[in-house]
Amino acid sequence: EESDFAPDQTGIASRFGDAAKLLIDRPLAAAALSGLLRYLARTRKDGAARLGSLQLDAAEQYMGLDPTARRNLELLETLRGGEKRGSLLWVMDKTNTAMGKRLLRRAMTRPLTDPKEIRRRQAAVQALLDEPMKREELTEALTAVYDMERLMTRVVYGSVNPRELKSLSYTARRMPKIKALTGALHAPLLQELAGRMDPMEDVAALIDNAVVDEPPVSLKDGAVIRDGFHAELDELRRLSTDTKAVIREIEEREREKTGIKTLKIGYNRVFGYYIEITRSYLDQVPDAYIRKQTLVNAERFITEELKELESRVLYAGEKIVAMEQGIFEELRRFVADRLRLIQNTATAVAYLDMLCAFAVIAEENRYVCPKLSEDGRLEIKDGRHPVVEKMSRDELFVPNDTAMDDQTPMILLTGPNMAGKSTYMRQIALIAIMTQMGSFVPASSAVMPIIDKLFTRVGASDDLGGGQSTFMVEMNEVAYILRHATPQSLVILDEIGRGTSTYDGMSIARAVLEHLCCHPERRAKTLFATHYHELTVLENELPGIQNYHVAVKKRDDTVIFLRKILPGGADRSYGIEVAQLAGVPDEVVARAQEILRELEQGGLKARPVLDEAHPALPPDDRLRRELQAIHIDVLTPLEALNHIYRWKRELEE
Repeated sequence: EESDFAPDQTGIASRFGDAAKLLIDRPLAAAALSGLLRYLARTRKDGAARLGSLQLDAAEQYMGLDPTARRNLELLETLRGGEKRGSLLWVMDKTNTAMGKRLLRRAMTRPLTDPKEIRRRQAAVQALLDEPMKREELTEALTAVYDMERLMTRVVYGSVNPRELKSLSYTARRMPKIKALTGALHAPLLQELAGRMDPMEDVAALIDNAVVDEPPVSLKDGAVIRDGFHAELDELRRLSTDTKAVIREIEEREREKTGIKTLKIGYNRVFGYYIEITRSYLDQVPDAYIRKQTLVNAERFITEELKELESRVLYAGEKIVAMEQGIFEELRRFVADRLRLIQNTATAVAYLDMLCAFAVIAEENRYVCPKLSEDGRLEIKDGRHPVVEKMSRDELFVPNDTAMDDQTPMILLTGPNMAGKSTYMRQIALIAIMTQMGSFVPASSAVMPIIDKLFTRVGASDDLGGGQSTFMVEMNEVAYILRHATPQSLVILDEIGRGTSTYDGMSIARAVLEHLCCHPERRAKTLFATHYHELTVLENELPGIQNYHVAVKKRDDTVIFLRKILPGGADRSYGIEVAQLAGVPDEVVARAQEILRELEQGGLKARPVLDEAHPALPPDDRLRRELQAIHIDVLTPLEALNHIYRWKRELEE
């Protein structure tokens, strides 16, 4: 309802205190928060209690990573199969807690843009690397930490079960050690995290004293509260499990009090518990005894104590369960009252867990701490792709250098398919993301600028549901980049314009290059991979463009990809050789080579047909005109084959 979104500054101030001042000049944010709180109040009356802190996030605080960039860079899952293995998350996730895993995912999709905070994280990672013994102790302690964030949600909602509450005490018992180890490390951020952690000693002591070591999942099963914690509960349990012993105690006490040695306590279904006294001792019966039955040689009596005992024994089981539920509810409220302290502790532990993971991957993979540049420089020495080098166990990963700055912000990359162009471009993007996460990076050295937004246009896919072709999807993504890129952005463009005809595609590719290179508001750092070798002339025509290519060694009719990025443009695309490596039949490869030679010589001859019953048809005037219009110098082998296929089909028809 519209009234739900009326800004409730008073309600916000009462809940969030001084933090509510953040929304004084932001009426839309206040309206959204008011609507959220009213919704929670209606749907989960106790749920809103967990919302006690207010933090205002601005878009400028984080690197802009749209869903296309996250998908193309395979940050959280692979493009093929949607699996974690093969993603950046797979490489970096050395966390030991569920809270740390969630924070790592958030940090990966929202890298920081504040140099001060990035450097604080880097210093913390370095401190953890400098103290491997303490780090190992921390890591071991963190493995025993349960998910405090979700446990506290269940505590506040009232849905926590005994086993979950006990797991909170297991975590609380480790907090003093985690806090001490963190505080002993010499890094401001780690000192701050230690200060946020509550040792939770009162929580651990109360739960451990109250709850058994191995509690059942459900309160209905009983046996949750430890013996000795609650006197009345202990008495009920004793009655329930050892009624005969209780009766013997009462019997002995009554004999001593009355002096009647033959006094005994019995039970039947009619009277319940009773005291039987022989006739010879009737003159010693106390006045408090109530006569119930007369026998030949004895009298039977009852007392108030026996009636209470009977009631307690009969209903002991039900009372035990009810009393345990009451005690457990008191424990839950005790823990719920410490929500803020435990929430702050959980946040600090998650942060510590992520930083420990950064230190572990840096040590295992020989990562270095990147420096942050103030002048827009991007210099990577021996950069590596963090995922590909882990996946390629049987092949040594070839590192590459990268150098860009505000005067030369664009790299035009040429070379054959499968040679490593996409890997090279993606690794630069991933190094930028890892840098702004506060992590160390896969290189021998790195100087990185702060990237405000990262854009990618790679791969080809149709949007059949949206009625868009591959080319339309490509152009939509290019249009988005050209509207939103800034001089502080990083842009990855792979094969722009290949989804249409040669001239159209090359024209679009050149226009995009010129726009990103020359537009004062769009002059972003750009990695542009292409097969249009004609674009390499732009290095001499436009400021800021550098030509690079992937080194290839040709041996007979095959090529060897050296995976090395070198200055200058590629001389050819080696498309036919790549087709051969991919397993295209030899006769097709041979025919493609024949066609390529003919095209390079300035003409294309019709292939003779072996079947004499179907002689080759001479080309008509339209085909001649079409052949004359083709520019051999810009025709790729694949386009040549497409022309031939179409002509053959038309002639057959």
